[in-house]
Amino acid sequence: MLGGMADLVLTLLGPDKPGLVELVADVIAAHGGNWVESRMSHLAGKFAGLLRAEVPAERVAAATSALHALEGRGLKVTVEEAARAETLGATNDMELELIGLDRPGIVREISQLLAGNGVNVEELTTNRVSAPMSAEMMFQARAHVRVSPATDVSKLRADLERLASDLVVEVKLTPVDPDGLP
Repeated sequence: MLGGMADLVLTLLGPDKPGLVELVADVIAAHGGNWVESRMSHLAGKFAGLLRAEVPAERVAAATSALHALEGRGLKVTVEEAARAETLGATNDMELELIGLDRPGIVREISQLLAGNGVNVEELTTNRVSAPMSAEMMFQARAHVRVSPATDVSKLRADLERLASDLVVEVKLTPVDPDGLP
């Protein structure tokens, strides 16, 4: 680990055009920073992203100012300094997969159930696709979740099965080994 580094979490939003990632990467590099992890996507004609970068602590203010200045180039950037990651104790990482006919409220229903069981959603990816035979819209979700050691996993599975039946969706919850492999 590098000493004297600060974690910055950025959200990015702008018109989808070439060079936006380069603009952000240039600012981070110019301030001695390191691009650590990101999720970027094209959504409804917009470029949207999440990014974590490490920047020397003494350069956080200057980097933040330079990132905010990108708004003049059409890119809205929000910057938050995050606490350095600490080990949170033993947890169970799991993958949750869901597929079913699309309807409003699916994400709300699943997220309420997870929160009610002490499960933290670490990463969530969703999509709508056309069903192969019927052309009906199907909703797909994949989530990496962190289950606290205090959570009753058998109750969580039973709650998910009951909700899946109510929503007419398929849900699968599988453990992930410590190396991140399902």
